[in-house]
Amino acid sequence: MDWLERAASLRQWSANGIRAPHKPLLLLYALGGFQRDAEGELRYSEVEQDLRRLLAEYGPGNRTTPAYPFHHLVNDEVWEVRTHRGAGSPGTGVRELRASGAAGRLAPGLRTALRRDPSLLGRMGQVLLDLHFPPSLHGELCEAIGLELDSAGIELTPGTRARRQRDRNMRELVLTAYEYQCAFCGYDGRIGAVSVGLEAAHVRWWAFDGPDDIDNGLCLCSLHHKLFDKGVLGLGDDHLIKVSQHFVGRSAAARQHVVALAGRPVIGPQPGVRRVAATHRDWHARQVFHGTARPAAGAGAGVGVEAGAEAGTRVGAGEGPGAS
Repeated sequence: MDWLERAASLRQWSANGIRAPHKPLLLLYALGGFQRDAEGELRYSEVEQDLRRLLAEYGPGNRTTPAYPFHHLVNDEVWEVRTHRGAGSPGTGVRELRASGAAGRLAPGLRTALRRDPSLLGRMGQVLLDLHFPPSLHGELCEAIGLELDSAGIELTPGTRARRQRDRNMRELVLTAYEYQCAFCGYDGRIGAVSVGLEAAHVRWWAFDGPDDIDNGLCLCSLHHKLFDKGVLGLGDDHLIKVSQHFVGRSAAARQHVVALAGRPVIGPQPGVRRVAATHRDWHARQVFHGTARPAAGAGAGVGVEAGAEAGTRVGAGEGPGAS
């Protein structure tokens, strides 16, 4: 049985780029559990809060319950559930899962395969990360789950779902289009002739068919790239920056580098370059951005792109939020 193919082909309700990371998150969590204790089980009542937190932080903005993947992942033959009554899940009801002592773990065949080939765990984990989350979130997601991936390269078998090849020129094209400054804050730090702390961000994630095109990219500093991928920041139809009301930051740094961005115009791209396409902005708004956007942050919210760029450059040059 090809376990990498199973990991790459989890059955999910999805269409038109809708994110449904419930099963991938649970399977990643289970791989981390196996890594710590190969014989252990994950009792629903004990892991429910962990799974709920992961879904809230790494899933789309709509509310969901961890009971859904705990029950339905069984259908993918990588997971099994037992209760006090024996094998089988009692359903998706939270009360039933708790009351029946429902506990899940990786399917027997998968556990055997992981014992025979320890590198399989890392390769499965990487497949799940690549297919469902942007690279900017891989490290912190593994840390949150307690999963340590090995550094072995992944070679999928011919039958495995094809993985698109990234365009290696994407980063350079996007950074050039935005003249090597963060489109949100204007940060443009360099060491000599080499820019530092600047990244090419996909608006519609590459894992969800986001193209390696200029109109799906933003040049962002490391800080704002992470916050953009976490749904703290977004883009409005008028190319004004959105800041989620769910974000809370009381320090002067949080107010200056995040809250104050609300309503500020995006800096760039340079004339003649396509701005972020509406279809990609809409996807990010529906599938990544969390909650409602804050009102524009003060008098500076209505300024033009040139004034916003100047203000952003002053913030970037003086503070360097993306350099860390």
